[in-house]
Amino acid sequence: MKYIVTRNSNPVSVGRDFDSLFNSFWNNWGLPTTKTPSVDIWETEKNYVVEAELPGYCEKDVDVHIDKHVLKISSLHEAEKETKKEEKESPNYLIRERSCQSFERSFTLPEGIDEDNIEGEFKNGVLTITIPKVEAKQPKKIDVKFK
Repeated sequence: MKYIVTRNSNPVSVGRDFDSLFNSFWNNWGLPTTKTPSVDIWETEKNYVVEAELPGYCEKDVDVHIDKHVLKISSLHEAEKETKKEEKESPNYLIRERSCQSFERSFTLPEGIDEDNIEGEFKNGVLTITIPKVEAKQPKKIDVKFK
């Protein structure tokens, strides 16, 4: 199979073909692409929960940290560039769409969270970060004595 050709099911789609050509020409100029993962954020009585879809990423590829009350999720995920040692030649790619996929998402955290007990879990390409809330401090009443 010398050439791989992708075909549209509708051959009469001049507008779509032009858009596809235009988008592929101006897409990334050969630079690494940046895509942001889809994120769901919700709250329960005791926690805030952040879920991010990260298909194709491994736990070691993803960096999660908090700095100055900002939660940052980031990664630099590169496609394999080296060939296996037993291969004598580098592969002759006919189509290469998988490339460097880096991203960075930042979220300002609300007041009243317990930053020391934040937990994260990475399972089946979904990163789940659980941010526990702290109980709201009640104002302390001070007895004032009048003389």
